[in-house]
Amino acid sequence: MILGKLWRAVKAQLNKFANWFAGKDPVAQLQYEYDRSVEQLREGREGLAQYRALVERVTVQVADSRKNVAVLEAKIRAFLKAGDRDNAGRYALDLQKARQQLQDYEQQLQMHETAYNNHLTKIKHATHKLADLQEKIHQYDAELKMSRAEAEMAELAKTFHFDITTDFGQVEKIIQDKIALNRGRARVAADLSGEGLDNIQKEIALEKALAEQALEEFERKEGLAGPQTTAALPG
Repeated sequence: MILGKLWRAVKAQLNKFANWFAGKDPVAQLQYEYDRSVEQLREGREGLAQYRALVERVTVQVADSRKNVAVLEAKIRAFLKAGDRDNAGRYALDLQKARQQLQDYEQQLQMHETAYNNHLTKIKHATHKLADLQEKIHQYDAELKMSRAEAEMAELAKTFHFDITTDFGQVEKIIQDKIALNRGRARVAADLSGEGLDNIQKEIALEKALAEQALEEFERKEGLAGPQTTAALPG
């Protein structure tokens, strides 16, 4: 009594978990049921193969029994032809038993053949149904993913309002302002790069003149003054 209540409680919890799991991922639940059905079908095929082996054994028994009946009938005819009714009568009793046994075997064979064909039909039908279920699982999976994407896009459309004339225009203005600022900085840098250039050029010319004067003075002291140098000096 206590064990029964405990089992029912555990079974109820398992059902709750299964229902929760199915709600979270129904396609996975369908795939689980499909895999379980495939396993049961595999076991059913193995059982059917074993049952077919039984049918084959009964078939052999029927064939052997028919041969036995035929042999007994031949013996009875031979003894009757020879006038030996005693042996013919003895084999006639064996023939009655053999015919009864043959009838039993044939009934068993018919019963087993019928049962085998029924099971075979059921398994073929189940195989076809499982193929349809597998196709439906793929279809449901694709449709469920598509519907989720559509639902997410619908939710996004409610909260995401992007106006090409306002939102995009504001963003575009910010970009243009940054471009203008960068160009302004570049122009300022270019303008500042020429500041003080005249003074620098004057300093360079002055240094060049002083250098030439120092060189001419060196040439005079060393007696290296040429015509151009002499002419350049005051008389």
